[in-house]
Amino acid sequence: MKVGLICGREWSFPPRFLDEIHRRDTGVTAEYVQLGGTRMNEPIPYSVIIDRISHEVPYYRSYLKHAVLQRVHVVNNPLMWSADDKFFEATLATKLGIAHPKTLVLPNKEYVPGIVHHESLRNLVYPLDWQAIVDYVGLPCVLKDVHGGGWRGVYVCHSAGELLHYYNQSGLLTMIVQQWIAWEKYVRCLVLDQKDVLVMPYDPRERRYFVDPYYIEPKLQERIQADSLTLVKALGYDMNSIEWAIRDGVPYAIDFMNPAPDFDINSLTETYFEWAVTHMADMAIRLAQQPRPQVQQLRWQTWF
Repeated sequence: MKVGLICGREWSFPPRFLDEIHRRDTGVTAEYVQLGGTRMNEPIPYSVIIDRISHEVPYYRSYLKHAVLQRVHVVNNPLMWSADDKFFEATLATKLGIAHPKTLVLPNKEYVPGIVHHESLRNLVYPLDWQAIVDYVGLPCVLKDVHGGGWRGVYVCHSAGELLHYYNQSGLLTMIVQQWIAWEKYVRCLVLDQKDVLVMPYDPRERRYFVDPYYIEPKLQERIQADSLTLVKALGYDMNSIEWAIRDGVPYAIDFMNPAPDFDINSLTETYFEWAVTHMADMAIRLAQQPRPQVQQLRWQTWF
């Protein structure tokens, strides 16, 4: 029983995670996955693979989809990541009865050279009705990349003119415009194994976590934990982080598609880092010992 780890520039989580699995002496081993070209239908020597970087390395993503077909449990399932955009999450949250800011997805400002505007974009209304957009989301509002992360390319706009200004700089990105939630408190949750939720106070202005077990009242924390589990189960994620903006006692799901969440000790703090390492090791060992092949969730299982 072997666990493989695929990661990038991280320095604190990978060695600590591997050491934690070996320290427990459960018969499960763990190592960094080594890849140099993959043959079709090639067997995979792992029961579980933890994926921290395939969203940035396309070859890794192809390998991991191949691994799913070979009955490996991949955290997170690479075939689920196609749902990973902020407009889909807005609709999903609404369908699940979870509070979410009003959100609207915009046509791209620019397109690849092969797109001829008056021929290729005949389905698009032009120009956009910016006043109707502002009337829907209100002001101030937030403009951001539908596939973005790490607070990159996020603009708080206080007028229709400011919104148009930043939209005109968005290039090939697909952008969403979203209602601004004037939050009173803000938390991030680590959600692992579709059952374990760690609620962490977070300051998005300073972009830092802080440890305070009394930051929110128990009843609100229970709601946040329950809503977090609802979201990850709907997505099928085993590893995720979710951001909640709290206003008037209501937690709004701001961003909940982070299937390679921050596990760095310098940002998480030592307290939250140790929780992440321990629970990630718990999950990896359990999945290695009690396999849950994700291929069973696919229609293709009928033919294998």
